[in-house]
Amino acid sequence: MSFAEFPEQEQVVQLLQRSLERGRLAHAYLFTGSDLGTLEAMARALAKTLNCPQPREGAPGAPLDSCDLCLSCRRIDDALHPDVHWLRPESKLRVITIDQLRELTEQVHLKPAEARFKVVVIVGADRLNLQAANAFLKTLEEPPPGSILILLSTAPQRILETILSRCLRLNFAGESRPQLDEAQTAWLAGFSQAAADEQNSLLSRYRLLGTLMARLAHTRTGIEKTLASRSPLERYEDIDPRLREKWEEELSASIEAEYRRQRTDLIAALHWWFRDVWIRTLAVPADLLCFPKLQKTAEVVANRVSSKEALENLQVLEQTQRLLQTNVQEALALEVGLLKLKL
Repeated sequence: MSFAEFPEQEQVVQLLQRSLERGRLAHAYLFTGSDLGTLEAMARALAKTLNCPQPREGAPGAPLDSCDLCLSCRRIDDALHPDVHWLRPESKLRVITIDQLRELTEQVHLKPAEARFKVVVIVGADRLNLQAANAFLKTLEEPPPGSILILLSTAPQRILETILSRCLRLNFAGESRPQLDEAQTAWLAGFSQAAADEQNSLLSRYRLLGTLMARLAHTRTGIEKTLASRSPLERYEDIDPRLREKWEEELSASIEAEYRRQRTDLIAALHWWFRDVWIRTLAVPADLLCFPKLQKTAEVVANRVSSKEALENLQVLEQTQRLLQTNVQEALALEVGLLKLKL
Protein backbone atom coordinates (compact mmCIF):
# COMPACT_ATOMS: atom_id res chain seq x y z
CA MET A 1 0.00 0.00 0.00
CA SER A 2 1.12 3.55 -0.75
CA PHE A 3 0.25 6.84 0.99
CA ALA A 4 -2.49 7.37 -1.60
CA GLU A 5 -4.44 4.48 -0.07
CA PHE A 6 -4.87 6.19 3.31
CA PRO A 7 -7.39 9.00 2.64
CA GLU A 8 -8.59 8.83 6.23
CA GLN A 9 -5.05 9.71 7.39
CA GLU A 10 -4.72 12.71 5.08
CA GLN A 11 -3.42 15.10 7.73
CA VAL A 12 -0.53 12.87 8.83
CA VAL A 13 0.29 11.84 5.25
CA GLN A 14 0.53 15.50 4.20
CA LEU A 15 2.85 16.23 7.13
CA LEU A 16 5.15 13.37 6.14
CA GLN A 17 5.09 14.41 2.48
CA ARG A 18 5.99 18.01 3.34
CA SER A 19 8.92 16.70 5.37
CA LEU A 20 9.99 14.50 2.44
CA GLU A 21 9.70 17.40 0.01
CA ARG A 22 11.82 19.66 2.18
CA GLY A 23 14.31 16.95 3.08
CA ARG A 24 13.57 17.47 6.76
CA LEU A 25 12.50 14.07 8.02
CA ALA A 26 12.92 13.41 11.71
CA HIS A 27 15.44 10.73 12.62
CA ALA A 28 12.90 9.01 14.90
CA TYR A 29 9.11 8.84 14.76
CA LEU A 30 6.51 7.49 17.14
CA PHE A 31 3.34 6.44 15.31
CA THR A 32 0.40 6.10 17.71
CA GLY A 33 -3.21 5.10 17.15
CA SER A 34 -5.85 2.54 18.01
CA ASP A 35 -5.06 0.07 15.22
CA LEU A 36 -1.60 -1.49 15.11
CA GLY A 37 -2.26 -2.84 11.62
CA THR A 38 -2.75 0.70 10.29
CA LEU A 39 0.43 1.88 12.02
CA GLU A 40 2.41 -0.97 10.45
CA ALA A 41 0.97 -0.21 7.02
CA MET A 42 1.91 3.48 7.35
CA ALA A 43 5.44 2.61 8.46
CA ARG A 44 5.73 0.28 5.48
CA ALA A 45 4.45 3.02 3.14
CA LEU A 46 7.08 5.46 4.46
CA ALA A 47 9.87 2.88 4.10
CA LYS A 48 8.80 2.21 0.50
CA THR A 49 8.66 5.92 -0.33
CA LEU A 50 12.14 6.52 1.08
CA ASN A 51 13.70 3.71 -0.93
CA CYS A 52 11.58 3.52 -4.10
CA PRO A 53 13.80 3.99 -7.20
CA GLN A 54 10.94 5.55 -9.17
CA PRO A 55 8.73 7.41 -6.66
CA ARG A 56 6.07 9.99 -7.37
CA GLU A 57 7.91 13.26 -6.93
CA GLY A 58 7.00 16.76 -5.77
CA ALA A 59 9.89 19.20 -5.80
CA PRO A 60 12.74 18.05 -8.08
CA GLY A 61 14.17 14.85 -6.63
CA ALA A 62 11.86 14.85 -3.60
CA PRO A 63 9.78 11.62 -3.25
CA LEU A 64 6.17 12.03 -2.15
CA ASP A 65 4.92 8.47 -2.53
CA SER A 66 6.15 5.07 -3.65
CA CYS A 67 5.28 3.48 -6.97
CA ASP A 68 4.16 0.42 -4.95
CA LEU A 69 5.09 -1.80 -7.89
CA CYS A 70 8.88 -2.03 -8.20
CA LEU A 71 11.10 -4.78 -6.79
CA SER A 72 12.11 -2.62 -3.80
CA CYS A 73 8.48 -1.91 -2.86
CA ARG A 74 7.50 -5.56 -3.21
CA ARG A 75 10.41 -6.73 -1.08
CA ILE A 76 9.49 -4.26 1.66
CA ASP A 77 5.89 -5.52 1.53
CA ASP A 78 7.14 -9.09 1.91
CA ALA A 79 9.57 -8.18 4.74
CA LEU A 80 12.50 -9.29 2.57
CA HIS A 81 14.33 -6.00 2.05
CA PRO A 82 17.84 -6.10 3.59
CA ASP A 83 17.69 -2.45 4.69
CA VAL A 84 14.25 -2.47 6.32
CA HIS A 85 14.26 -4.17 9.72
CA TRP A 86 11.24 -5.11 11.84
CA LEU A 87 11.43 -5.76 15.56
CA ARG A 88 8.53 -7.40 17.38
CA PRO A 89 7.90 -8.65 20.92
CA GLU A 90 9.30 -12.12 21.55
CA SER A 91 9.79 -14.44 24.51
CA LYS A 92 7.05 -15.98 26.61
CA LEU A 93 6.33 -12.60 28.20
CA ARG A 94 5.72 -10.98 24.76
CA VAL A 95 8.28 -8.24 25.38
CA ILE A 96 11.15 -6.82 23.37
CA THR A 97 14.32 -7.89 25.13
CA ILE A 98 17.76 -6.35 25.43
CA ASP A 99 19.25 -9.17 23.34
CA GLN A 100 16.91 -8.26 20.49
CA LEU A 101 17.92 -4.61 20.85
CA ARG A 102 21.61 -5.40 20.77
CA GLU A 103 21.24 -7.42 17.59
CA LEU A 104 19.16 -4.66 16.03
CA THR A 105 21.70 -2.01 17.01
CA GLU A 106 24.42 -3.93 15.23
CA GLN A 107 22.31 -3.99 12.08
CA VAL A 108 21.48 -0.29 12.30
CA HIS A 109 25.13 0.72 12.43
CA LEU A 110 25.98 -1.15 9.24
CA LYS A 111 25.82 0.82 6.01
CA PRO A 112 22.71 0.21 3.87
CA ALA A 113 23.18 -2.78 1.59
CA GLU A 114 21.45 -1.27 -1.42
CA ALA A 115 18.93 1.40 -0.43
CA ARG A 116 19.22 5.12 0.32
CA PHE A 117 17.90 4.70 3.84
CA LYS A 118 18.08 2.04 6.48
CA VAL A 119 14.66 1.87 8.14
CA VAL A 120 13.96 0.25 11.51
CA VAL A 121 10.36 -0.37 12.62
CA ILE A 122 9.69 -1.35 16.24
CA VAL A 123 6.22 -2.87 16.48
CA GLY A 124 4.73 -2.47 19.94
CA ALA A 125 7.33 -0.05 21.33
CA ASP A 126 5.42 -0.09 24.61
CA ARG A 127 6.58 -3.71 24.97
CA LEU A 128 10.25 -2.73 25.32
CA ASN A 129 11.35 -4.00 28.71
CA LEU A 130 13.25 -1.57 30.94
CA GLN A 131 16.71 -2.86 30.02
CA ALA A 132 15.95 -2.79 26.30
CA ALA A 133 14.42 0.69 26.51
CA ASN A 134 17.44 2.11 28.31
CA ALA A 135 19.84 0.38 25.92
CA PHE A 136 17.96 1.91 22.98
CA LEU A 137 18.28 5.51 24.17
CA LYS A 138 21.73 6.20 22.73
CA THR A 139 20.82 4.85 19.29
CA LEU A 140 17.56 6.76 19.39
CA GLU A 141 19.35 10.00 20.28
CA GLU A 142 22.17 9.64 17.75
CA PRO A 143 21.15 7.22 15.00
CA PRO A 144 23.67 6.59 12.21
CA PRO A 145 23.41 8.80 9.11
CA GLY A 146 20.92 7.53 6.55
CA SER A 147 18.73 5.74 9.08
CA ILE A 148 15.13 6.34 10.12
CA LEU A 149 13.66 4.81 13.29
CA ILE A 150 9.89 4.29 13.48
CA LEU A 151 8.27 3.21 16.75
CA LEU A 152 4.68 1.97 16.72
CA SER A 153 2.38 1.86 19.74
CA THR A 154 -1.28 1.63 20.64
CA ALA A 155 -0.40 2.32 24.30
CA PRO A 156 2.13 5.21 24.29
CA GLN A 157 1.43 5.91 27.96
CA ARG A 158 3.50 2.79 28.74
CA ILE A 159 6.60 4.11 26.97
CA LEU A 160 9.41 5.71 28.98
CA GLU A 161 9.36 9.50 28.91
CA THR A 162 13.02 9.49 27.87
CA ILE A 163 12.05 7.62 24.69
CA LEU A 164 8.98 9.77 24.03
CA SER A 165 11.06 12.93 24.22
CA ARG A 166 13.43 11.70 21.50
CA CYS A 167 10.72 10.95 18.91
CA LEU A 168 8.45 13.04 16.75
CA ARG A 169 5.01 11.75 17.63
CA LEU A 170 2.35 11.41 14.94
CA ASN A 171 -1.15 10.52 16.08
CA PHE A 172 -3.22 8.66 13.53
CA ALA A 173 -6.95 9.07 13.15
CA GLY A 174 -9.13 7.08 15.50
CA GLU A 175 -10.72 3.80 14.65
CA SER A 176 -11.13 3.26 10.95
CA ARG A 177 -13.79 0.86 9.78
CA PRO A 178 -12.42 -2.61 9.09
CA GLN A 179 -11.65 -3.53 5.49
CA LEU A 180 -12.67 -7.18 5.21
CA ASP A 181 -11.95 -9.47 2.29
CA GLU A 182 -14.55 -11.85 0.88
CA ALA A 183 -13.66 -14.74 3.19
CA GLN A 184 -13.66 -12.53 6.31
CA THR A 185 -16.99 -10.99 5.33
CA ALA A 186 -18.50 -14.44 4.81
CA TRP A 187 -17.24 -15.58 8.22
CA LEU A 188 -18.63 -12.49 9.95
CA ALA A 189 -21.97 -13.03 8.22
CA GLY A 190 -22.02 -16.60 9.53
CA PHE A 191 -21.13 -15.50 13.05
CA SER A 192 -23.75 -12.75 13.08
CA GLN A 193 -26.40 -15.19 11.86
CA ALA A 194 -25.45 -17.63 14.62
CA ALA A 195 -25.70 -14.78 17.13
CA ALA A 196 -29.13 -13.85 15.75
CA ASP A 197 -30.22 -17.49 16.12
CA GLU A 198 -28.97 -17.55 19.72
CA GLN A 199 -31.36 -19.54 21.95
CA ASN A 200 -30.00 -18.18 25.22
CA SER A 201 -28.58 -21.57 26.11
CA LEU A 202 -25.10 -22.62 27.17
CA LEU A 203 -24.88 -24.98 24.19
CA SER A 204 -25.63 -22.27 21.63
CA ARG A 205 -23.12 -19.94 23.29
CA TYR A 206 -20.41 -22.59 23.01
CA ARG A 207 -21.32 -23.04 19.34
CA LEU A 208 -20.46 -19.35 18.89
CA LEU A 209 -17.17 -19.92 20.69
CA GLY A 210 -16.45 -22.89 18.44
CA THR A 211 -17.11 -20.74 15.36
CA LEU A 212 -14.64 -18.13 16.58
CA MET A 213 -11.95 -20.62 17.62
CA ALA A 214 -12.22 -22.45 14.29
CA ARG A 215 -11.69 -19.18 12.41
CA LEU A 216 -8.67 -18.35 14.55
CA ALA A 217 -7.19 -21.81 13.96
CA HIS A 218 -7.69 -21.35 10.21
CA THR A 219 -6.02 -17.93 10.45
CA ARG A 220 -2.97 -19.31 12.27
CA THR A 221 -2.57 -22.13 9.75
CA GLY A 222 -2.63 -19.66 6.87
CA ILE A 223 -0.06 -17.42 8.55
CA GLU A 224 2.24 -20.37 9.25
CA LYS A 225 2.15 -21.47 5.62
CA THR A 226 2.71 -17.96 4.24
CA LEU A 227 5.57 -16.96 6.54
CA ALA A 228 7.25 -20.38 6.37
CA SER A 229 7.34 -20.12 2.57
CA ARG A 230 9.18 -16.79 2.88
CA SER A 231 11.67 -17.97 5.48
CA PRO A 232 15.28 -18.66 4.46
CA LEU A 233 14.77 -22.06 6.08
CA GLU A 234 12.86 -23.01 2.93
CA ARG A 235 15.69 -21.94 0.62
CA TYR A 236 18.76 -23.29 2.37
CA GLU A 237 19.32 -26.82 3.63
CA ASP A 238 22.96 -27.03 4.73
CA ILE A 239 23.25 -24.22 7.26
CA ASP A 240 25.03 -23.76 10.55
CA PRO A 241 22.92 -25.13 13.45
CA ARG A 242 23.15 -21.83 15.32
CA LEU A 243 21.91 -19.91 12.29
CA ARG A 244 19.11 -22.43 11.81
CA GLU A 245 18.08 -21.99 15.43
CA LYS A 246 18.10 -18.20 14.98
CA TRP A 247 15.95 -18.38 11.84
CA GLU A 248 13.55 -20.77 13.53
CA GLU A 249 13.16 -18.38 16.47
CA GLU A 250 12.60 -15.46 14.11
CA LEU A 251 9.99 -17.42 12.16
CA SER A 252 8.19 -18.43 15.34
CA ALA A 253 8.17 -14.83 16.61
CA SER A 254 6.93 -13.52 13.25
CA ILE A 255 4.11 -16.08 13.15
CA GLU A 256 3.02 -15.21 16.69
CA ALA A 257 3.17 -11.45 16.06
CA GLU A 258 1.20 -11.68 12.80
CA TYR A 259 -1.34 -14.03 14.37
CA ARG A 260 -1.91 -11.63 17.24
CA ARG A 261 -2.36 -8.77 14.78
CA GLN A 262 -4.91 -10.68 12.72
CA ARG A 263 -6.69 -11.92 15.84
CA THR A 264 -7.00 -8.31 16.99
CA ASP A 265 -8.44 -7.37 13.59
CA LEU A 266 -10.96 -10.22 13.75
CA ILE A 267 -12.23 -9.27 17.19
CA ALA A 268 -12.28 -5.63 16.11
CA ALA A 269 -14.62 -6.64 13.26
CA LEU A 270 -16.87 -8.34 15.82
CA HIS A 271 -16.73 -5.17 17.89
CA TRP A 272 -17.94 -3.13 14.91
CA TRP A 273 -20.84 -5.53 14.30
CA PHE A 274 -21.85 -5.33 17.95
CA ARG A 275 -21.62 -1.56 17.58
CA ASP A 276 -24.18 -1.89 14.77
CA VAL A 277 -26.40 -3.79 17.22
CA TRP A 278 -26.06 -0.94 19.72
CA ILE A 279 -26.88 1.63 17.02
CA ARG A 280 -30.07 -0.26 16.12
CA THR A 281 -31.16 -0.24 19.79
CA LEU A 282 -30.96 3.57 19.62
CA ALA A 283 -33.09 3.70 16.45
CA VAL A 284 -30.61 6.02 14.72
CA PRO A 285 -30.30 6.17 10.90
CA ALA A 286 -29.10 2.95 9.28
CA ASP A 287 -26.50 4.84 7.23
CA LEU A 288 -24.32 4.88 10.36
CA LEU A 289 -23.98 1.10 10.28
CA CYS A 290 -20.54 -0.34 9.60
CA PHE A 291 -21.98 -3.47 7.98
CA PRO A 292 -25.24 -2.50 6.23
CA LYS A 293 -25.44 -5.93 4.56
CA LEU A 294 -25.63 -7.51 8.02
CA GLN A 295 -28.34 -5.12 9.19
CA LYS A 296 -30.99 -7.84 9.55
CA THR A 297 -28.97 -9.92 12.00
CA ALA A 298 -28.01 -6.80 13.95
CA GLU A 299 -31.69 -5.84 14.21
CA VAL A 300 -32.67 -9.32 15.43
CA VAL A 301 -30.21 -9.05 18.33
CA ALA A 302 -31.09 -5.37 18.91
CA ASN A 303 -34.74 -6.33 19.40
CA ARG A 304 -33.75 -8.70 22.22
CA VAL A 305 -31.42 -6.42 24.21
CA SER A 306 -31.59 -2.95 25.67
CA SER A 307 -29.26 -0.15 24.59
CA LYS A 308 -27.54 -0.47 28.00
CA GLU A 309 -26.92 -4.18 27.43
CA ALA A 310 -25.72 -3.51 23.87
CA LEU A 311 -23.24 -0.96 25.21
CA GLU A 312 -22.06 -3.43 27.85
CA ASN A 313 -21.32 -5.89 25.01
CA LEU A 314 -18.92 -3.39 23.51
CA GLN A 315 -17.20 -2.99 26.86
CA VAL A 316 -16.89 -6.79 27.17
CA LEU A 317 -15.16 -7.01 23.78
CA GLU A 318 -12.82 -4.15 24.68
CA GLN A 319 -11.91 -5.92 27.91
CA THR A 320 -11.34 -9.17 26.01
CA GLN A 321 -8.97 -7.41 23.62
CA ARG A 322 -7.00 -6.01 26.57
CA LEU A 323 -6.78 -9.45 28.19
CA LEU A 324 -5.49 -11.00 24.97
CA GLN A 325 -2.58 -8.53 25.00
CA THR A 326 -1.40 -10.16 28.23
CA ASN A 327 -0.29 -13.73 28.82
CA VAL A 328 -3.80 -14.98 29.59
CA GLN A 329 -4.81 -18.23 27.91
CA GLU A 330 -6.53 -17.35 24.64
CA ALA A 331 -9.35 -19.91 24.81
CA LEU A 332 -10.18 -18.94 28.40
CA ALA A 333 -10.31 -15.19 27.64
CA LEU A 334 -12.57 -15.76 24.62
CA GLU A 335 -14.81 -18.19 26.51
CA VAL A 336 -15.33 -15.75 29.39
CA GLY A 337 -15.96 -12.90 26.97
CA LEU A 338 -18.55 -14.74 24.86
CA LEU A 339 -20.38 -16.03 27.94
CA LYS A 340 -20.73 -12.42 29.18
CA LEU A 341 -22.32 -11.12 25.97
CA LYS A 342 -26.01 -10.24 26.07
CA LEU A 343 -27.71 -11.81 23.05
